[in-house]
Amino acid sequence: MEEKVSIEISKEIYEKLKKVVEESGGEFKSINELAEFILREALSEEEETVYTPEEEEEIKRRLKSLGYI
Repeated sequence: MEEKVSIEISKEIYEKLKKVVEESGGEFKSINELAEFILREALSEEEETVYTPEEEEEIKRRLKSLGYI
């Protein structure tokens, strides 16, 4: 099990998270679970994908065959 730590958030954000949890139909079981999900998603978007020159050429070829470039 992962070690957990506490963070503080504003009451406004807490209330918004609470509403999402309540409306999630059980998808999120707690505010902590939702907050961790959101943070993980935000952090994974920060990671930049780096393609090799060969991969870039393949992507360009596919885009060209689809008429995008």
